[in-house]
Amino acid sequence: MITKVTHMCVYVLDQDRAYDFYVNKLGFRVHTDVPMGKDGRWLTVTPPEQPELEITLFLVAEGGMFDNESVAMMRQLIQKGTFGAAVFTCNDLMATYEEMKAKGVVFKKPPTKEFYAYEALFSDDSGNWFSLSQVDTEK
Repeated sequence: MITKVTHMCVYVLDQDRAYDFYVNKLGFRVHTDVPMGKDGRWLTVTPPEQPELEITLFLVAEGGMFDNESVAMMRQLIQKGTFGAAVFTCNDLMATYEEMKAKGVVFKKPPTKEFYAYEALFSDDSGNWFSLSQVDTEK
């Protein structure tokens, strides 16, 4: 029986830019940053209050898993914003939204009360989009 998830993957177009985005704009902590392959590295970050979950910032590049044709297709799909990678939560959506905006995070949707949550949508530096939801303390 599966008991938990320890790693999830977000495909990125540039690991240096992704590092800056996830660490300096989202406030994640670097867990692992070591060379891997010719031009890439094994780069994982963790949400500050969930250090057991490593988010692998996986470079889309030729070699290993991807051939040249796959890289071209993946890069195009990522840049178009095709992938929604995760739902992140916070305790105060408006404060987190304002803080992230001040750091240059681009939002696709401002904080909005939906039937399922209070939510905003944003994109990372590669084009992946995420939901940012407020933890509902009333339920």
